Amino acid sequence: MGEILELLDVRVLMVAMIAVMVVFLIIVIILWSKLNKLRKNYMSMLNGDSSISVEGALIELQEKVASSNTTIDGVQQQIQLIVEQMKTMKSKIGIYRYNAFAESGSDLSFSLAIVDEHIDGVVISGIHNREETYVYAKPLTKGQSQYPLSPEEKEAINRCVSTK
Repeated sequence: MGEILELLDVRVLMVAMIAVMVVFLIIVIILWSKLNKLRKNYMSMLNGDSSISVEGALIELQEKVASSNTTIDGVQQQIQLIVEQMKTMKSKIGIYRYNAFAESGSDLSFSLAIVDEHIDGVVISGIHNREETYVYAKPLTKGQSQYPLSPEEKEAINRCVSTK
């Protein structure tokens, strides 16, 4: 009888082990199928079989960044050229009105300086008296002229240099 119980215990133990193995086999098969499905989705995403291709998107982004960098370099060069051109633009203006002759009742004479950042440009003076007006222009290079500058012309130059 002890042999029958031992034999029965061995058979029950074998059946229980087989049942556990079958359950594990089913779990392995389920996990295997899920892994295959996940791998298929991953590969389709990388290769572009689906609507989103990660690899393609990364390559496209790299190309756009490279294109943007070359565009930015070109724009920076253009801006630098514009800045250099602006330095030579005659954009600073100073005017000084004065009474050139004591018999005139008003400040009808003037000196007008038009210069760039380097104080290169021109100073124009208009001297007004009762019968006529004389207009003179003198070129400027670094705030100086080859012609003598009157105090009024110097004041007009100083006024345009002092304005920012």
